[in-house]
Amino acid sequence: MTARRRLVRVPGSSANLGPGFDVLAAALSLHLELEVTEIGEFEVDPGVDGVPTDRTHLCVRAFEDLHPADGLRFQVTSEIPLARGLGSSAAAIVAGLMAADHLYELGLGHDEVYAKAVEIEGHPDNVAAAVYGGFVLCPRPEGGGGALPRPVRLEPPEGVEGILVIPIDEVPTSAARAALPAAVALEDAVENVAAAAQLVLGIERSDLALIRRGLTDRLHQPHRAALYERSLELVAEAQSLGAIGATISGAGPTVLVWSFWQDSGKVSAALEERCSGWAEVRRVPFSPLGADVPEL
Repeated sequence: MTARRRLVRVPGSSANLGPGFDVLAAALSLHLELEVTEIGEFEVDPGVDGVPTDRTHLCVRAFEDLHPADGLRFQVTSEIPLARGLGSSAAAIVAGLMAADHLYELGLGHDEVYAKAVEIEGHPDNVAAAVYGGFVLCPRPEGGGGALPRPVRLEPPEGVEGILVIPIDEVPTSAARAALPAAVALEDAVENVAAAAQLVLGIERSDLALIRRGLTDRLHQPHRAALYERSLELVAEAQSLGAIGATISGAGPTVLVWSFWQDSGKVSAALEERCSGWAEVRRVPFSPLGADVPEL
C-alpha cells in the first residue's frame, strides 16, 4: 500500500502595516513548506536548530488539534525567519491544520481553517494573510463576541513591492506586546483611523500617494522604540531613500519597506549600504496566494 503524503505551502506575512494594528496584514512571497508522510512512527525534522522536535512543534500541535499525529513524519522547510515579525507562527499553525485536513479528508474550507488557526494563534491578522493571501482586513466580532467574521481580502496594489530589512536581533512577541500602553490619547487614535482609511483605499486603488500618507502610526510603533531603535530610525528615513514609506512588520524588529517597482533596485541598494552589519535586506514581493496543497 502506498503511504499517504501531503505537502502544504504557506506564505509568511507582515501584520499591522503601520496604522492597522491587529487588523491589517499582507502575505509575502516567503514560504514555509510542511511535508507530512506516513512512515509508521512519529518523527519531526524542523529544518533548523533550536526548534522543538516533538509534539510541541507548532505544526504538530495544530495538526493534532484535528487528528492524532501517530505514525507520521513532519518535515519542515521554511524561508521565514523566526521571531522577526514575519508570521512564522501563523504559517506553522496554518500548515499543520491544512495538512491534517487534506491528509485525512476532513473537508474543512478556508474559513474553517482560518477560525481554527485564530483560536490557536490568538490574533487574526497574520493568520488571515497566511490562509487567503493578498492583503487582508480582519473585522472583529460585533459587540466583542460571537463568530469571527471572514476577513476582507484585497489584491496587492499594482506596481508596489515589499523590501524586508531583517535585523540580526530577535524580539519576542510577548515583549513587544508588553511595551504597549493600556490606553492611548484620543488624538493618536484619530490620526490612526485617518491613516488606516487612506491606506486601505490606497491599496484598493493602487494609489501611491494615499498609501504613502496611510503608512503613519501613533498607536504601537512609537511605544516599542526601546526594543528596536534602529528599525524605527529606518522607518523615519525610508522616503529619503526613495521608498514610498516603511512600517514595522508585526511585532518587529523587521522593517517592511514599501517601494514602487521601478525604484526597488536603487532603494534596495541604499538599504544595503544603510543597514550593513546589523540587518539583511531581501526584496520580497507581496503574494496574492495563500496556503495551498501543491502535491498530494
